[in-house]
Amino acid sequence: MNNLRMTYFEKEDILHVLIAEGPEEASIEISPNITAELNSEGELIGIEILEASRFIRDSLVETVQGRLLNLGHSAAR
Repeated sequence: MNNLRMTYFEKEDILHVLIAEGPEEASIEISPNITAELNSEGELIGIEILEASRFIRDSLVETVQGRLLNLGHSAAR
């Protein structure tokens, strides 16, 4: 994964993560708005995230809230 590249298309609010070079042979929707791109061997070569700003915001908020809850439980002991 040394070739990891991210491109954000602001107008469309799409984040594309390129993991490996090569032609895309197939894609699989792994959740709403997230698609895994595969090469001919079925290896992951890219990820496309639609509504990327919302996805990143929600993921960060969820992660931070979870860590804060863990810190709160640790401090209460």
